[in-house]
Amino acid sequence: MPKSTEIQFLDGPHSRLKELKLVMNTMLDLIRGLRALHFIGPCITVFGSARFKDDHPYYKLTRDAAAAFAKLGFTIITGGGPGLMEAANRGAKDVGGFSVGCNIQLPVEQTPNPYLDKWVYMSHFFIRKVLLVKYSFAFIVMPGGYGTLDEYFEALTLIQTRKIKNFPIIIFGRDFHEELIAHIEVMKRNGTIGPEDEEYFLVTDDINEAVELIKEKSIKQFGLKPKRAYKPFGWLFEHK
Repeated sequence: MPKSTEIQFLDGPHSRLKELKLVMNTMLDLIRGLRALHFIGPCITVFGSARFKDDHPYYKLTRDAAAAFAKLGFTIITGGGPGLMEAANRGAKDVGGFSVGCNIQLPVEQTPNPYLDKWVYMSHFFIRKVLLVKYSFAFIVMPGGYGTLDEYFEALTLIQTRKIKNFPIIIFGRDFHEELIAHIEVMKRNGTIGPEDEEYFLVTDDINEAVELIKEKSIKQFGLKPKRAYKPFGWLFEHK
């Protein structure tokens, strides 16, 4: 065996000023988001790909599902971009619902879709996640890419570890997510998740089934009531 040698540890750049700027920028990002979304009410968040066009079956499914959820009285919130995000916001507007976009600043800017009543740009993904969890009473996972799965597993992890309350996570697109669901079964068989962890989400293509779950696990479980009129505090420069 080779003779062991002492490890030479590496050093890196340290800047207290950069760390302070990060803290300040993060705080301002959070405050801006909280102020912008304070009056939007209980939300259902819809995640999905920006790459599906309006003639794709997933676009129609997302639009119809979001319309059904908006009819329950929920604000529909998305990333505010095109594709299935647009479909969800459009579905809310189809039935007179309220539609919000919580976008993220990227090197290639995403233009807000035309079906938004309100939108806010965030600088940090993790702040965006905090806001989506804070205002959402259900997560809807439509076919998408890395970002969609990132949000899905983040929500599952928070529920599994009891960091947030158990609210519905609904996966639409059974065929699209077939291998993902199979891999979750692999994790269960190998003991990296427990048998009860499968109860945290529903896989369906039936909008009515999703609506009934939301009625039971969102509206009833959290005691949501019809919205009463809120008066913004003028001295805080608040507005609806």
